[in-house]
Amino acid sequence: MNDTTAPELSIVIPTLNAAAWLSACLTAVTQWPETMRLVIVDGGSDDDTVKIAHDAGATVLPSDAGRGRQLSRGGAAANGRWLLFLHADTILQDGWVNEVRAFIKDKANQQRAAAFRFELDDAALQARRVERMVAWRCRALGLPYGDQGLLIHREFYKQLGGYRSLPLMEDVDLVRRIGKKHIHILEAAAVTSAERFRRNGWWARPSRNLFCLFLYICGIPPRWIVRLYG
Repeated sequence: MNDTTAPELSIVIPTLNAAAWLSACLTAVTQWPETMRLVIVDGGSDDDTVKIAHDAGATVLPSDAGRGRQLSRGGAAANGRWLLFLHADTILQDGWVNEVRAFIKDKANQQRAAAFRFELDDAALQARRVERMVAWRCRALGLPYGDQGLLIHREFYKQLGGYRSLPLMEDVDLVRRIGKKHIHILEAAAVTSAERFRRNGWWARPSRNLFCLFLYICGIPPRWIVRLYG
């Protein structure tokens, strides 16, 4: 399919037993008013994930489990002029459509990428602290994570080599290839589930994440880091 017939936007979402969150995620993304293709790459769900995806009109691609592998498969299959990668437990908030439209309208952004502002779906003060830590990481290091989404022109994505089938750090790997100067953080929020922070600890989970990032930057293979990440 050439660019004259391709949809304006392809939205790629990797899933694995994501039925609890997927409907809310899809309700938000289907607000997109232009041509759009929704691609769900499922890693073998045994709940209602695939049914929810089909009911939303998505193209569902089977895949072995592993977010890096699933994102790589989805990116290769997506045919939109622009690609938006999201996690299934991420819900884009009001205003995202206008911001994305403004970003993709500027031709200079065809060699840049954008991510959303990070928010957690929890009213606890600890959640605000995590959000501030993420904002600092994005500002100082230029490293938004996958739960902030990634908006990128298809040709730029292909030029960079796309997502790699890594067991961990597939988001950091791609963002580092994009480069800090070429990453823009949108004002619209991507609200993601705080379940992992509540389960693993408001201090322990971010600390573990940062330690895993440090190990990765130091050159430790992701297949080793994944055991620590959990």
